[in-house]
Amino acid sequence: MMSQGTANLSEVYPLLPFEPVAGQGVHLKDQSGRWILDLYGGHAVASLGYGHPRLTKAINKQAERLLFQSNLVTVRIRNEAADKLAAFAPEGLTRVFFVNSGSEANENALRIALQATSRSTIVAVEHAFHGRTAAAAAVTWGAENRWYGFPQTPFNVKFVPRNDIAALRAAVDDDTAGIIIEPVQGVAGAFDFSLEFMKATRDVCDQNKAILILDEVQTGVGRLGTPFGADLYGVQPDLLTTAKALGGGFPCAALLMTDALAADIGAGSMGSTFGGGPLACAAIKTVLEVIEEDNLLLQVQEISAQIKKKCVCGPITSMQGAGFLIGLKTVPRAASVRDALLQKGILTGTSADPHVLRLLPPFILEESHVEYLAQTLEELNSEPLQ
Repeated sequence: MMSQGTANLSEVYPLLPFEPVAGQGVHLKDQSGRWILDLYGGHAVASLGYGHPRLTKAINKQAERLLFQSNLVTVRIRNEAADKLAAFAPEGLTRVFFVNSGSEANENALRIALQATSRSTIVAVEHAFHGRTAAAAAVTWGAENRWYGFPQTPFNVKFVPRNDIAALRAAVDDDTAGIIIEPVQGVAGAFDFSLEFMKATRDVCDQNKAILILDEVQTGVGRLGTPFGADLYGVQPDLLTTAKALGGGFPCAALLMTDALAADIGAGSMGSTFGGGPLACAAIKTVLEVIEEDNLLLQVQEISAQIKKKCVCGPITSMQGAGFLIGLKTVPRAASVRDALLQKGILTGTSADPHVLRLLPPFILEESHVEYLAQTLEELNSEPLQ
């Protein structure tokens, strides 16, 4: 049974039978007053959970001081957020361009790669998801056959199989502007690449003078238990995009780049009306401060290890992914496991793989919540799931 929507919203999202009206910590309350353990975090967005006092205070304080101002003028909180993000990012990514969404960040990253190299081809990886705008969707696996609405892609695209280094090397040549890759494929079911394949993306870019773009919209800002997936794999990108967890629930995104690439980008070459707005920047700065000061990277690492140790049970046969981007492989269809868990008070998500359930919880998740998940999964053994 799906949730009842409204006559005026376009029905483009499949709705769950659950309407949250409030949130606190890692829990959401529905309209009946029932509390639900949220292990999905609004598609990996609620990095600090709900009602975090520091984040709420920072947004409210900034709203009272200056709700909005454009990029035509200097705003201190924007500069502070950029400095904080650059310090948190992998070494060498010293320039920050704020935008509103992951798709917008990827759109700009792809354009920069094409312009900087004067080439016409982007190499992407099968099963990838990079967004629904023209360029981002062009490098999204299967979009052209399922929902890509543009008459043609804005550049040539080559897809290579996952973890196939030989195919990667064969695909990259002197017409390749860049490679775009998620360090862990989120929508595809938290698929984590081999270390060898990730390092090969850097090597082939260097050999062919192409640009490496890491799409860290879902993996970035501590999601994997490291600042970014680039840190987890020890791979240095030329461009890095991030969003989702960055604002802890406030809409924002960023594109990070090297000084060398930024040197060729002049005034007026990029723009975003709402990107880098004061409220977004206050949220970004605060989220990064809390992650560092509360040692949440270590918490993600430790609690993730507990999930992998205790939750291969019930309908779950194995796991993949890293940190708090975890794919639980299911015997029945993942959607049936998700629905059964929701009935028992746990919100999870599905993926493009019909037998992979996704966990994308807030970074403040604790061991007691893992125990509850494991216990609930065990209980599903006695229930008919398809």
